[in-house]
Amino acid sequence: MSRATLLTLAALAVAGHPAGGQTRSEDQFNDAHFHLTNYVQRGTEIRDFLRMMGTRTPRSTLFGIPLQQTWSYENSGDFAPTYYLQTDAPLYYYSFTDAFIAMTYRSLAPEQRARLDPMITGFNPADMYAADHIRRVLRTFPGVFTGIGEFSIHKEFVSSKIPGEVASLTDPALDSILSLAGQVGLVVLIHNDLDVPFAKAGAEPVYLAQMKALLRRHPKTTIIWAHVGLGRVVHPVTASGTAPVTERNPNQGLIVEGILSDPALRHVYFDISWDEVAKYLLATPEVTRRSAAMINRYPDRFLFGSDVVAPRDTAQYFAVFNAYRPLWAALTPEASRKVRKGNYERLFDAARRRVRAWERSQGL
Repeated sequence: MSRATLLTLAALAVAGHPAGGQTRSEDQFNDAHFHLTNYVQRGTEIRDFLRMMGTRTPRSTLFGIPLQQTWSYENSGDFAPTYYLQTDAPLYYYSFTDAFIAMTYRSLAPEQRARLDPMITGFNPADMYAADHIRRVLRTFPGVFTGIGEFSIHKEFVSSKIPGEVASLTDPALDSILSLAGQVGLVVLIHNDLDVPFAKAGAEPVYLAQMKALLRRHPKTTIIWAHVGLGRVVHPVTASGTAPVTERNPNQGLIVEGILSDPALRHVYFDISWDEVAKYLLATPEVTRRSAAMINRYPDRFLFGSDVVAPRDTAQYFAVFNAYRPLWAALTPEASRKVRKGNYERLFDAARRRVRAWERSQGL
């Protein structure tokens, strides 16, 4: 499904659901993946976003982008890139994003704050001092943050643009981050591509074993794996040839279900955010049916997120949710409610309580 088709569906579906108007329960969702600002730290004014949320989005995460796109005059001249694919110039970690998000959140009235769950993102996951950054943010802005992320380890087209040490799933710096999150109670939203771009069919995804090992090392940390491990060109894993689907000849569904059914990984969740993921799950009616069947079997383990970056209006903001209507229709009412709203409330409410308790234990 093309981006144009997604936006067309969104425009049709938004009609009759103005921000602030009456909304059917099945049209509501809590947004587990939302970027207020973009790759040059510009974005939607927070009160405009609350108006976009209206009654359709009771609650949302709130974070920026942890990376800043460099405007290199030598590279693009007078053209000012605002996205990482618009230039060959590097990206760099932008720690001020956390202070900006915190101050934006604090500018709101209490009833508005109650709808938002700010997340810490402005750290380098290859830096052994990253956990210190997270502690420092919590101490500087008590009562604000609920989690960390979205932050990336392996991400197509992005990882290679960041100078310095390359982030890795085996880096002890990442383990220290996830350990701290477990101690404090912070929800973790991590982006890690399951595989490399243009991978060979039938081969085990390059990062699968490392990712599963990382997840097993942190059983006390609530971890949401963004985008079900997929990307713009990191497509769902397909089995090779006509051989039966087995662990030696896996497909995406088998891999995801293997994680969901593993008792050692019951702290791991998946989000189905991003229009790029929607194009995979909605590729054919059969793919949508199989995706819905898996979610129906494990309704407590999936969350919806828009992954919209600095939206201009409600049509853009609701586009991904509305495009997923064939999926919502294929879910049981209980599974639909949990994925759209209930799992968010369960995980983020628990994180709020735990983080606030940790802050009190620190005298904050």
